[in-house]
Amino acid sequence: QVRFMESGGGLVQPGGSLRLSCTASVSIFSFYAMGWYRQAPGKQRELVATISIGGSTNYADSVKGRFTISRDNAKNTVYLQMNSLKPEDTAVYYCNTAQSPREWGQGTQVTVSS
Repeated sequence: QVRFMESGGGLVQPGGSLRLSCTASVSIFSFYAMGWYRQAPGKQRELVATISIGGSTNYADSVKGRFTISRDNAKNTVYLQMNSLKPEDTAVYYCNTAQSPREWGQGTQVTVSS
């Protein structure tokens, strides 16, 4: 049973940046497309960025041009660089496989507020 561990969240002012990291309890990143998801209060969890095994990326329109997903298979880590943050980016962020998500980790809270 794989477990995901997200970190790097925090409180940031609008326009600021954060870099999220995600590791897994087993080495799976080499075998699956990975994604970053987020869930804002009162809203459904949404997929915001994906990266394929080969490194191709896709983004939700709401974050395109501001967020960058990357992976380091040797370190078994996936990253989400978030720039030009907006209050509407406030959410708990999770990583998981891009298709058929497994058990969810605890996530990391991102709060964008002045």
